[in-house]
Amino acid sequence: MSWAQSVTQCTQSGGVLTSVEDLVESNFLIEHADLYTGKTSGFWIGIYRNVNGQLLWQDNSALDFVNWGEGQPSGDELAFCVELSAATGNWSVLPCSSQKGFICKKPKIHSFLFTFYLFTDAEKNKASGHLNMWILLTLVLIILLGVGFTVYFLFKMKTGSGTGREVRQGSRQLEYSRVLTAGDNGSDATNDKEKNEHSVV
Repeated sequence: MSWAQSVTQCTQSGGVLTSVEDLVESNFLIEHADLYTGKTSGFWIGIYRNVNGQLLWQDNSALDFVNWGEGQPSGDELAFCVELSAATGNWSVLPCSSQKGFICKKPKIHSFLFTFYLFTDAEKNKASGHLNMWILLTLVLIILLGVGFTVYFLFKMKTGSGTGREVRQGSRQLEYSRVLTAGDNGSDATNDKEKNEHSVV
């Protein structure tokens, strides 16, 4: 990726192109960048020259440490970008349109430690982005299915308990009507008994 594309990619991931503030940080980057020497010769870092000719870090940290390679930087070019060599860890000036890997730096919220992202090429990022999208779509589908089943079962429980209530009410009405009917039969028996008693007297 070009330097500008690398800046955009880092920004989208919530970071910036890395700054190198001291020898310890430089050694850490060199150790990890060396793992990628087969994929890229270097990585964009966040140092640049502004329109006034000042060298600045993209994250506005102080430029107190440098690790320029021999003969670097060359000239007073205004439009140059800096790469960290994957093999040596030295910095060199390149045209910003050169295709390199890049290192993003993202501060952790609760710590002074930083997370570094090493990217070697755009194809790897695209493949990773597609994989992440499929994982996200799968999770959304699982969540929607879970919500659907929950709504379905709650609906079935509600309509099922309503049917049970109607059955209970129906059986109460049936019992009540039996009682009434039995009561009517009982009063008929009493009336018959009274008629028999009157006829005997």
